Amino acid sequence: MKSLTTIILSLISLSIVSAQTEYSSPVISIGVIVSDLDKSVDFYQNILGMKKSREFDINTDFGIRSGLTGGVPFSVLVFKLEDIQEATEWKLISFGKDAQHPRQKWIQDDTGIQYVTLNVKSLKPFLERFEKGGIPLLGETPTAINDDLWFILVQDPDGNFIELIGPPLNMN
Repeated sequence: MKSLTTIILSLISLSIVSAQTEYSSPVISIGVIVSDLDKSVDFYQNILGMKKSREFDINTDFGIRSGLTGGVPFSVLVFKLEDIQEATEWKLISFGKDAQHPRQKWIQDDTGIQYVTLNVKSLKPFLERFEKGGIPLLGETPTAINDDLWFILVQDPDGNFIELIGPPLNMN
C-alpha cells in the first residue's frame, strides 16, 4: 500500500511540476498602444517611476509575418517597476494619433484590460508627483480600503486606469 501511495504522490508531483514549467518565464509582458509616446514616457517614467529597461524595433516584414500589423513597422519601449529579470514588462508602442481609442470614464465603459494595480510601499511620493504633474485623482481617492491599505485611482495620458494600493497615508 505504501508503494502505491508513493507512486500516486509522485505522479501528482510530476503533474504539478509539469504545469509549473509550461512557460519559459514567469514574466507577463503587456503591450500598451499609446497616442503620444512622449507624454506616455513622461507619465510612466517620471510620474509612476518606472524604469526603461530596453527597446527594440519590429520591421515591416516581421509585422506582417507575425500578424501584429499589416506591414507597419514600430518601436517598442520596455519599462519595468524594477530593472530585474523577473519584473513584469510594460511595453509602450505608438502609431501616433492614427491609433485612437475612446477614453473611458469608468472601467465598465469598454472590454479588455481596463486597469492595472500597482502595490506601493508609500502613496506619498506618488501623490506629490501626481500633483506636480497635474494628474487628477479619480473618485474620492485617496480612500481607505481597510485599516492596512489605501487606494488611489488615476488615468494615464490615454485614459488607461492605474490604481495604486499602499499603507495608510498617516503611516507614510
